[in-house]
Amino acid sequence: MGNIRIVTDSTADIPVDVREKYGITMISLKVLFGEETYRDAVDLTPEEFYARLKTSPVMPTTSQPSPADFVEVYEALLKEDPTGPIISLHLASVLSGTFQSATIAKSMIEVEGADIHVIDSCSASYGHGMQVLLAAQMAEAGASVEEILAAIENRQKNYEVYFLVDTLDYLQKGGRIGKAAAMIGSLLNIKPILSLEPNGAVTSVEKARGSKKAMAKIVEMLKQKLGDEPVALIVAGTDDEAIRNELEARVTAELNVKEVHHTTVGTVIGTHTGPGTSAVFLYKV
Repeated sequence: MGNIRIVTDSTADIPVDVREKYGITMISLKVLFGEETYRDAVDLTPEEFYARLKTSPVMPTTSQPSPADFVEVYEALLKEDPTGPIISLHLASVLSGTFQSATIAKSMIEVEGADIHVIDSCSASYGHGMQVLLAAQMAEAGASVEEILAAIENRQKNYEVYFLVDTLDYLQKGGRIGKAAAMIGSLLNIKPILSLEPNGAVTSVEKARGSKKAMAKIVEMLKQKLGDEPVALIVAGTDDEAIRNELEARVTAELNVKEVHHTTVGTVIGTHTGPGTSAVFLYKV
């Protein structure tokens, strides 16, 4: 058996240097501003995207990779090493058809003995990315496919995530909430706190008046769930470093954080949450 290869998509929001360090192959989703199409994390940086998002008269949309996009990647990897297993880990299937495209592509591969495992991360952004990174680190350390798949399943069940959204406008434009709720929320300065259900669906868990109260609520919920357990913290932000930094400071002050990592909420997830979004992902270490 050859080396295990890890494939993911751009919504994992894994920093480029980390992807390159572990040899992770990435397939991009696309962001569309009207007739203009950009490959997420390739043609359009998050900085460019959030600046444009604030001023664009056109609400961006997103689209998944096609099965043909995955076939091209799988066949290239199999050409390099026909015996090497491929673990292909993707954005929650309840949020995107990316997982389905990868699954269809797997059925189209005609290389004899090809060993491809397509996994639904049941998550988004770095909730997805942390699973990919775990798989890549274990593969580099010589773990088996079975060990990696078991570790991914365990991580899916044992992490915490909260998104702090600055405005309800993008959730409303994307059909997540009604127009009246968005208008009232904006008038009252209500900051929704979002999380992910076990299958990856976005859910609103709390609301607070203003960012500081929302951050305090996030810390309170994390303390209730994690207590004094040692944890790793990943902080993801968009274009508002002050909010992200304050959220990180509050979490590290109140929880037993042993390591901190940073990433950026990419263009695809950002299309639906908007600028000013910050997120924290935690798992026990």
